[in-house]
Amino acid sequence: MKLFDKILIANRGEIAVRIIKSAQKLGIHTVAIYSDADETALHTEMADEAWNIGSNVLSDSYLNIDKVIQIAQTANCQAIHPGYGFLSENPLFVEACENAGIVFIGPKSNVVREMGNKIAARAIAKKCGASITEGLTGTPKEIIEQSGQLKYPVLIKAAAGGGGKGMRIVRTPEELPQAIETTSREALNYFGDSTVYVERFIEKPRHIEVQVLGDNHGNLIHLFERECSIQRRYQKIIEESPSITLNPKIRLEMCQAAVSIAKSIGYNNAGTMEFLVDQELNFYFLEMNARIQVEHPVTEMVTGVDIVEEQIRIASGFPLRYKQEEIKQNGHAIECRIYAENPANDFMPSPGEISLYHQTLGENVRLDASIDKKTTIHSFFDPMISKLICWGSDRETARHKAIEMLDHYVIHGIETNIAYLNELLKSENYIQNKLYTTLCDDITSQVVQKINLKKQNFHKSVPPIAFLLYDMNKEKISGEPINLWKQIGYWRNIMQLNVKVDDENHLIDILKISEKTAEFSHQNEIFKTNILSISEGTIKISINDVRYVAYISTNNKGVSFLSADGNIFKINRTDTLNKGLEFETMEGNAGSDSNTILSPMHGTVLKVNVEIGSAIKKGTTLAVIEAMKMENNILAPKDGIIEKVNIKTGQMVESSKVLFVLE
Repeated sequence: MKLFDKILIANRGEIAVRIIKSAQKLGIHTVAIYSDADETALHTEMADEAWNIGSNVLSDSYLNIDKVIQIAQTANCQAIHPGYGFLSENPLFVEACENAGIVFIGPKSNVVREMGNKIAARAIAKKCGASITEGLTGTPKEIIEQSGQLKYPVLIKAAAGGGGKGMRIVRTPEELPQAIETTSREALNYFGDSTVYVERFIEKPRHIEVQVLGDNHGNLIHLFERECSIQRRYQKIIEESPSITLNPKIRLEMCQAAVSIAKSIGYNNAGTMEFLVDQELNFYFLEMNARIQVEHPVTEMVTGVDIVEEQIRIASGFPLRYKQEEIKQNGHAIECRIYAENPANDFMPSPGEISLYHQTLGENVRLDASIDKKTTIHSFFDPMISKLICWGSDRETARHKAIEMLDHYVIHGIETNIAYLNELLKSENYIQNKLYTTLCDDITSQVVQKINLKKQNFHKSVPPIAFLLYDMNKEKISGEPINLWKQIGYWRNIMQLNVKVDDENHLIDILKISEKTAEFSHQNEIFKTNILSISEGTIKISINDVRYVAYISTNNKGVSFLSADGNIFKINRTDTLNKGLEFETMEGNAGSDSNTILSPMHGTVLKVNVEIGSAIKKGTTLAVIEAMKMENNILAPKDGIIEKVNIKTGQMVESSKVLFVLE
């Protein structure tokens, strides 16, 4: 038995980077694939080889089985690691690997077929004695015909789905037909299978899952559980291990149930059994993910097992290196998923140009990221940028570490959920472990309000003064002599500068200035400042003996951003000749008094519901646009009549494109 010499990674982003790291640790040569948009992506730079697989249309690139197999054969790869998403749970892909004589680093094709379909997986779990939530399966028409026996609320799911895609809660019979149609369409788009099923929805459940590992020699163990109850759009955003919800008895029962189900199908490689847990700690089998999970790092942090390394070893034919009694939970780990999205706008995707990317690391901190510098986040892919994982001896230590790291994790140019995650970790719900899968639905408005209040309460003089000090001294970074006249605009009153912070103008008087120190007057207050250090994108200063760190960047439209204490400000000087262009918002104007309805994002038009002359009511869904693997409804901002329709189904649209015009 020997390890593979070369493997292909049939994925992109942070999971491709993660797999490359474990493969390289094992001395295995790695081959990356990339679409046109990913030519300079981090995973293509890190791999030993990188092959272009096609255009930005997913069916032409990362979802094209024939192309993936062809590249693997041409590059002489012995195995393929699918990561998660894309083809990772597609039995046709596993079969294609098997037929081509290439090892699939994952379970066998029959197992993927059985457990990848939620309906079949539920039947297997029930046969093993696990509790499941009852429901209906069949075609959309058959489900609707039998819907009279349903007790509401219910949850609609894609049978072949995963990752929270294609799921909807339905609370009344009237909502069911439309919800089934949308879910079925999403299921076909995401997974190539339109089959859906409906099950009873448990109010305020917890989502707890168990990691399993099985080899090709009949050995199978669990690596304990992960708490994954904090979700938005049915997709996890904060995970942790262990779950402090479970007592030892329930933990043992749940882990034994996971192992029992996995053994019953002869499962091999890494997989996860997911359970819903009600408020009385009754647990119900939800589904199995026959692949590596996004949240696997928290398990690695508390058990010390490199799951990806084990995947590769198992696929190479080696037996498991661990016995069940050797697996222990040590300390506590928390994972925060960083997404390109706007929590204040229903988590709408936020693709675009990143003008500054600053990541922080420390002791017992791990960052699994898809990028390591400023770049463009494309609308073709899932909006996840990275995962921040923090370990501590207990939950509180890990929580404080995560908050500290998020405070200095800075991304400019696009909206992200960094501040949102930070506030969630500080919330009473999280601290007191009052968690459930729809918590974000209930408290997001409060969290956003806290984020806004924190920004409003931040010292108003700090952003403009910090920006001025950076802007007037940035030539130090390149080693050029500072030309103060050039910096402050010699045709103006040279002792008074104007800085616009968000939508507010700030007039600042220079009282004294030297190489490292300056004295300013702002809003009838004197500020004595000292530059402690300055580098590309960062300035450390003291203002009236209080220390601040500010992160500053400018995008390709000339718009600057400044971050301090986790707050992000749009900022520009208006007293110099190089005044930046006005910022173009990503949010469009839906909901305003304008008769022009803009696209709030880059994406693909899936459906157009109106035509010229259509009479509409406020809130009517005019179109559906898919961006970053999520369907987004474009709603009418007010009552009116459609005068122009500028889009059609299948069309790619840019942010701020005019979609409709009202009379």
